[in-house]
Amino acid sequence: MKIVLASHNKKKIKELREILAGSVKDVEILSLDDVGLTDEIEEDGTTFAENAFIKAHAAAKSGYIGVGDDSGLEVYALDRAPGIYSARYSGEHGDDEANNQLLLKNLADKQDRSGAFVCCIACVFPEDLSKGYYFEGRTEGEITHEYKGEGGFGYDPLFYYPPMEKTYAEMTAEEKNSISHRGKAMQLLVEFLVQRENGEQ
Repeated sequence: MKIVLASHNKKKIKELREILAGSVKDVEILSLDDVGLTDEIEEDGTTFAENAFIKAHAAAKSGYIGVGDDSGLEVYALDRAPGIYSARYSGEHGDDEANNQLLLKNLADKQDRSGAFVCCIACVFPEDLSKGYYFEGRTEGEITHEYKGEGGFGYDPLFYYPPMEKTYAEMTAEEKNSISHRGKAMQLLVEFLVQRENGEQ
């Protein structure tokens, strides 16, 4: 089974590769770069699911199973912002430091610092590019007042998960994958792929 993850983000690819490789037998996970798709995919959807499908659809055009994820942070006191704009919250795509600083600034006068990380994964098969299969994961938590931890990426140093008393950035990869929004969504995808492989789908 060959799967193309619709991402150029090396940390995200590594994270997804670890989750998938431990569960699906004989799976080869390729990045967009591996199949020669070097252009940025325009994510112009209005929901996590729409953006995930856009990415998975582009990846599936390579002739392999396309998997795309769109994820973000929803902060309830900010009307669920930054949401689908999480990666470009500050205006510059992928500037983690600027995004984190803007989030802290916008929460400065808020009592409620609760929110959730959300991940929607879409899976598209090359033989039917018009159909998407969707898997969603959510993890509830709180936004800290300052950075904690050295690991992860994005908002991980600010996202505190009360049951473990740690931010995402303070967790090991195994800990994070076991409770994270992406880990939950990936687990649903893995179950789907295993069932399909066994002819149950």
